Amino acid sequence: MAVSKTKYIFVTGGVLSGLGKGITAASLANTLKARGLSVNIQKCDVYLNVDAGTLNPAEHGECYVTSDGAETDLDLGHYERFLDIELTRTSSLMSGRVFLELIQAEREGKFLGKSVQFIPHLTSAIADKIIEAGKGFDVHFVEIGGTVGDIEANHFIEAIREMPNIVGSENCLYMHLVYMPHIQTSKEFKTKPAQNSVRELRSYGISPDVLAVRSDSDPGDTKALGDKLSIFTGVPVAGIAFLPNAATVYEVPLSLEDQNISDYVVDKLGLKNKKPDHKAFRQVVASATDIGRKKVKIGVVAKYLDNEDTYMSVFEALKAAAWNAKVDPEIHWIDAEKITKKNVASKLKKLDGILVPGGFGLRGLEGKIIAARYAMDAKMPYLGLCLGMQMAVVAFARKHLDQEATSLEMDEQADVPVIHLMEDQRTISSKGGTMRLGDYECVLKKGSLARKVYAADSVLERHRHRYEFNNDYREALEEKGLVISGTSPDGELVEIIELADHPYFIATQAHPELKSRPTRPHPLFSGFVKSLKN
Repeated sequence: MAVSKTKYIFVTGGVLSGLGKGITAASLANTLKARGLSVNIQKCDVYLNVDAGTLNPAEHGECYVTSDGAETDLDLGHYERFLDIELTRTSSLMSGRVFLELIQAEREGKFLGKSVQFIPHLTSAIADKIIEAGKGFDVHFVEIGGTVGDIEANHFIEAIREMPNIVGSENCLYMHLVYMPHIQTSKEFKTKPAQNSVRELRSYGISPDVLAVRSDSDPGDTKALGDKLSIFTGVPVAGIAFLPNAATVYEVPLSLEDQNISDYVVDKLGLKNKKPDHKAFRQVVASATDIGRKKVKIGVVAKYLDNEDTYMSVFEALKAAAWNAKVDPEIHWIDAEKITKKNVASKLKKLDGILVPGGFGLRGLEGKIIAARYAMDAKMPYLGLCLGMQMAVVAFARKHLDQEATSLEMDEQADVPVIHLMEDQRTISSKGGTMRLGDYECVLKKGSLARKVYAADSVLERHRHRYEFNNDYREALEEKGLVISGTSPDGELVEIIELADHPYFIATQAHPELKSRPTRPHPLFSGFVKSLKN
């Protein structure tokens, strides 16, 4: 057995999905980082996809892109926001990737004729990836996707069960998230689902050290509930945390801290730490829960309206900027598919500003173009992200250049494709190979709004897109008043556009929402929100 300098905290969930494992894991990690510990975090996802790039956002939520270009689950967004760090592709591990690598190794003869099995080969491969991701950190968190009892998660559960044999039991801690329903007719909280979930987990050979108990309402005095759960689950009362729904998710680290769970964890793992500093997060919570502030009405012109997780990072970036500006963000969903030239004014005129986020596919594109044109003409603040920039360029080109202007994404035979695929992209047979992913540098034009807002000469922003601004129309569009305020260092790729005769019309090819933090809102979002107050 190897001696590990890294401590591992494994986070599992039970009873039902959607309880907030990612936020809970990130929150506990936040409290340990606040104690001066170096913390990393990793998501093990059960899907047979190799990465999250092909998952339907309407079903699974946003695809979160890391600085090194990995397409990952949205939980990595929670991790980065709560910890204010930049993760890499090692923090996202999907079943499909492990299976693919294992099968490729077998095909290459690396197992020397052995029968390749779930145990030990698959579980060992998972353990290797966990250990590799945790190297150099005091604490490495591992969240297991899905719910304990789901057959598709069994290989991950078995892998973390074996981890004490590899790194030492003194270096491992297990946290289990459960649900405690409230029965309205009898006016009581029921712990039986939590008890059964722990029993299920123990049947796999894992006894939790920490129990996080979610509920829809505040159970009040939790002593009796804690005592009962401790008796039936074997988790010490000191290791049980109650997490009712909060006014903002950023309360969760403070709730864990106030319940002394962090003290319990560092003592159990033998971690040396200092007095925690939660000043910044307490300020975020105070701002987020402050009532009576001026409201700003923000329209998000989008097409995935049935799942808020689709635009999770965008919403969090808007909230962070609004809280920082001491206003209350009132976000209105605007269905891009239902916007027409005839009804656009009635749908948008009561808003203070509009934001058009990223996306793929034809659905809703015309509505986004019409919305961008309305913002231009009505002098309404506009923030375009990725596709939101491309549609703004099309809207401007149709207004000033040619009514036939469009994007090749909308019409592959377009006569005036102001948004197109670059020549070297067209020769790649795999669509995935044409994507720009991860961090790219953007040089900002002197005297531009972008440079003023960023207060920098150049910036690094994350990308996830296929189509680009067509330089064949660059000079003509600039002559009509389009300001190209951000480009790649070689000047070839247009990254940011804006309008000089507009109070705040700016759009970027990047996804700046991915770099926004609750304690440090992104400049483009802050500038947008501040323009709404005027």
